[in-house]
Amino acid sequence: MPKKSPFIIKASGDKARFSRRRLSTSLVRSGAPKDIANSVTDKVASEIIDGVSTTHDIYSRAYALLKEMKQRPVAGRYSLKKAIMALGPTGYPFETFFGEILKRLGYQVEVGVVLDGYCVPHEVDVVAIKGDIHALVEAKFHNQPGTHTDVKVPLYIHSRFQDIEKQLKLSGDTHKTHEPWVVTNTHFTSSAITYGECMGMKLIGWRYPETGGLEKMIEDAGLHPITCLPSLPKKVKDELLKQHVLLCQDLLEKPQRLTQLGMSHARANAILTEAKNVCTLH
Repeated sequence: MPKKSPFIIKASGDKARFSRRRLSTSLVRSGAPKDIANSVTDKVASEIIDGVSTTHDIYSRAYALLKEMKQRPVAGRYSLKKAIMALGPTGYPFETFFGEILKRLGYQVEVGVVLDGYCVPHEVDVVAIKGDIHALVEAKFHNQPGTHTDVKVPLYIHSRFQDIEKQLKLSGDTHKTHEPWVVTNTHFTSSAITYGECMGMKLIGWRYPETGGLEKMIEDAGLHPITCLPSLPKKVKDELLKQHVLLCQDLLEKPQRLTQLGMSHARANAILTEAKNVCTLH
């Protein structure tokens, strides 16, 4: 009879069986060769303490092993969820970050827009237009693992959208398809998904939808945040974020930003190479 996997503690505090397959798949998805993924999985699995080890322990150990194995670009991609949470304690950088993703996908984007509703004005995190699509986006940012976006968010956003849409139609703006979107850097609860789908809303979250969740949008477009870069010092990351430099692509397009912050050309070139590999590794 095969030995059962040990229990681990999830970020929510719940217990779950450790899944070797889930960890290995996550590593391969991040660009790790199968032999590296298997080696990291074996090492992590051997160190788990039943009922004591946490998902954070597993992530931290796998991340450290990838760096030890000189797999820094893989480590950068593997850290994507944590890197998004590191964008800041408030939602503003996340709104800007998602706006940049939409820009590079061909949308015209405005961040932090106040729109008149039929009843009251509303501040919309991101307004995005592409062709006939007019998307009103609520960006729901969480900086704590295990936090989910629950049904109250799509309930509120749908109500607000109806107020705005009514005013848009009264003002004659009927040539576009107005859409309510909710994007979050964590998971949606099942009731949030059920309600959102029922009301025809576009929900984008972590691993949702399966064919186009937030992580897949980022990976497919190669639009990883600078907080993914293992070799970039935190002090430099923080300064770049203050300057609204959010994407690795921003650094690649304006490489002088690093030397302007006092970094040597050799160090800057090494980080730029890392950024390029993070964005293009498959």
